[in-house]
Amino acid sequence: MIVDFHTHVFPDRIAEHALLSLQNSSHTLTFSDGTAKGQEEHDRKAGIDLAMILPVATSRDQVRSVNDRAVELNRSTDDLISFGCIHPDMDEPEEELKRIKELGLKGIKIHPVYQGMDIDSEPYLRILEAACELGLIVVTHAGWDIGFPGKDECLPGKIRRAVRAVDPEGKTLKFIAAHMGGWRAWEEVPDMLSDTGVYLDTSFSTGRFYPTDDGYYDGKDTSLLDQDRFMELYRAFGPKRLLFGTDSPWSSAEESLEFIRELPVPEEEKEMVLGGNAAGLLRI
Repeated sequence: MIVDFHTHVFPDRIAEHALLSLQNSSHTLTFSDGTAKGQEEHDRKAGIDLAMILPVATSRDQVRSVNDRAVELNRSTDDLISFGCIHPDMDEPEEELKRIKELGLKGIKIHPVYQGMDIDSEPYLRILEAACELGLIVVTHAGWDIGFPGKDECLPGKIRRAVRAVDPEGKTLKFIAAHMGGWRAWEEVPDMLSDTGVYLDTSFSTGRFYPTDDGYYDGKDTSLLDQDRFMELYRAFGPKRLLFGTDSPWSSAEESLEFIRELPVPEEEKEMVLGGNAAGLLRI
C-alpha cells in the first residue's frame, strides 16, 4: 500500500479561487485542480492507494464547519481520509478536539504560519496536550513557508520546545513535522528533532519545485533536497519515522514517488516510508 500522508483539497465551489490565490502568493504551479475528485485522479495515475487530506483553519470560526466537511468526505470515499483542524485562538480547543475524536477523525493539522502564532506558545501547548491525551495524530507545517517569507513560527527549535514540553520522553505524542521537519531549515532538523520521537513527512521537500511564469523566481534557487542531503536526514531519523507525502496539489506525485524509489536503501525500508509507517499510525 502506498499512502500519501500530506495532501490538500478544497470544496468544489471554492477550489479554483483558492488555488489561484495560493499560486499568486507562492508563485508555484499546481498538479491537480484542488478538488477531492481531482486528488483521486492524480493519485490513481501515480499508483497511490490512499491520500491523507490535511485541512487548515485560518480562523477559529472555520473550525467546526471544516471538521464537519471532513466527516462528509470520509463517508463519501475510500481513497481519501481527511484529518480535522483546530485553531489556537479557540477559547476551549479541548472541547472541539474531543468532538473530533468522537467524529472518528484520526488527527488534526495545524499551521502556525497561517494561524499566526508560535508553535511553542501556550495555546498550541494546550492543543498538543489534549491531542496527546486523546490519541490524536498531530501534523504541523514545519520550517519556512514559501508563501510567507520570513515567518518563523514553526522552525525546528520551536517544534522541539513544544513537543518536549508535552512529551519529554518522546513516547506518547503522535507528532509529524511536515516538509522533512523544517522546510529550507533542514540543517537544523537533526540536532533539534532526531531525539524527540517526532515523525517527518517528505512533502514538498524533494527534487525541486515548479515556479509560475510570472518571473518571481528568475535567477533564484528552486531546488529542494537532493538525494545526498535527503539521506543525511534519513540516517538521522531512520526509516521507521519517515512518511511519504507530496503536499499535493503543489507537487507531482509521480516525481515524489520516483525520488523515494531511487533511494539507496533496501526495498523493505522504502515500503515502510511509502506506506507501512502510515498504516501503523492510522491503524489500518
